[in-house]
Amino acid sequence: MNLTSTYLGMELSSPIVVSACPLSESLDNIVRMQEYGAGAVVLFSLFEEQIRRENALYQEVMENTAGAFAEAADYFPGADEYQSGTVEYLELIRRAKKKVDMPIIASLNGTSPEGWIEYARQLEQAGADGIELNVFYIPADVSLTGEEVEERYLNIVKLVKSTVSIPVAIKLNPYFSAMGNMAHRMADAGADGLVFFNRFYQPDFDIENLRVISDLRYSEHNEIRLPLLWIAALHGRIDASFAATSGVQGAREVVKYLLAGADVIMTASSLYRHGIEHLATMNKELEQWMQRLNFESIDGFRGVLSQQNIHDTTAYERANYIRIMESARQA
Repeated sequence: MNLTSTYLGMELSSPIVVSACPLSESLDNIVRMQEYGAGAVVLFSLFEEQIRRENALYQEVMENTAGAFAEAADYFPGADEYQSGTVEYLELIRRAKKKVDMPIIASLNGTSPEGWIEYARQLEQAGADGIELNVFYIPADVSLTGEEVEERYLNIVKLVKSTVSIPVAIKLNPYFSAMGNMAHRMADAGADGLVFFNRFYQPDFDIENLRVISDLRYSEHNEIRLPLLWIAALHGRIDASFAATSGVQGAREVVKYLLAGADVIMTASSLYRHGIEHLATMNKELEQWMQRLNFESIDGFRGVLSQQNIHDTTAYERANYIRIMESARQA
């Protein structure tokens, strides 16, 4: 079976990609991810706020010791040493590129125009094969219009694309009022890939202690349906690579996303649940499914169930909603 797939112009040995998560903080883990069949790895996110805190802390130390003896300066770390998060991230990219053959995609979570430009350039110089822009932005300001929010995303893509020559993907959120149009505009702005969707971590309430709870919940397989819908609806209509994320627990979700038209499928929760070796299981089960249905390659069935390739297109339209409601009444 031929499991190769193309994402952001790069040929991958498998369509299964490790999404951005702390598992990739370890070089040993990255090596194991390749050994167990990952097509690529998206590194954990580099957050601009963390970098700026490091800079601010370094400046505070230097200002508070400005009156010390000159000899004492030798006891304080230099700026590069103090910015350990940034330096370590860039060094991880360099080391990973020497250890593995699969693409290493950096993940950048910025806040300011200067941050997106500066750090994107550093990631490219360190050897990243691509950059995934993780725009974790909640427009809670009630004065912001939908158009202003959309322009923020589009401007980020334009800024980064004008800075680097490596491919750039953007992780979309599912809340744009006109998702199809926004996806089209993202591609026009220069995005080489679209990732469906960013999974916002939403708060919960502790009603006994009256406090807000912020915790990490792994995705569940039923979360596949929203990204599945949009990938299937937009396949073949947008000039960009499609990556699917959310809800991937095994080969079953991988197959569904590929049938919808995804180029790659990203997973992290399944690796936390079952270990990095679960990548090999998913690849094996994908091959077994392909063998049962006589598909020799991923391209042989990619997008087969997308809206543009099925006979009854109402499966993605209002008419299907009406049918579902009618069948519920009859049940």
